[in-house]
Amino acid sequence: MIGVLLVDDDALTLELHRDYLARLDGFRTVAECTGARAAIDAVLSRRDEIDLVLLDVTMPDGTGLDVLRHLRARGVAVDVIAITGVRDADVVRQMVSLGVAQYLVKPFTFAVFRERLEQYGEFRRRADQAAGAPTQAEIDALLGALRPSVPVALPKGLSPETLARISDEVRARGPISAAEAAERLGMSRVAARRYLEHLVAQGRAERAARYGTRGRPESEYAWVHGVGRLTPTDA
Repeated sequence: MIGVLLVDDDALTLELHRDYLARLDGFRTVAECTGARAAIDAVLSRRDEIDLVLLDVTMPDGTGLDVLRHLRARGVAVDVIAITGVRDADVVRQMVSLGVAQYLVKPFTFAVFRERLEQYGEFRRRADQAAGAPTQAEIDALLGALRPSVPVALPKGLSPETLARISDEVRARGPISAAEAAERLGMSRVAARRYLEHLVAQGRAERAARYGTRGRPESEYAWVHGVGRLTPTDA
């Protein structure tokens, strides 16, 4: 489990991020803070439990930059994802220079939050696998794990919104057949199969034969572990 410290000066935002995190496998909330000084104290006192900080940038008693500078000066190498409404390019540059893994601009949907946290989880997994003297390919894969998904050009006739729904259905209920997806999403079996086959072609899902029913085997589709969701922006 990846231990997470939530830092934000808004109580409702903390509650939202806590709820989002609870919906993800492999993550747990270790502590919550509403200020910069409290965040520094929490990391220093619980550094063995905290692997990742979801860090606000603007707080009453300091900034996310202040928190990062203090922690790095103390030799603390905790991972950080900035979650903020600040869109200043200079702030982004400084955060990156201090080792921020991701910079997530508010407001955002749960789908975006999930994608970035899953990317971070994949980064951690690859880092563990590449312990010792990693190859160039392992280093490239490690760094690439933190990059946002490259937009996927959809074939003619496929809707990005429907693709996102199919994507969620396979992730939540897979392995799933085209007939099951069609029934749950209110679409034709032929259309559902087109979307499912697109996921397979993109390496997001795997197709296998389902046995145990009369007639020829039916195809079923399962999500590939470690890849992010296709969102409506992936078009």
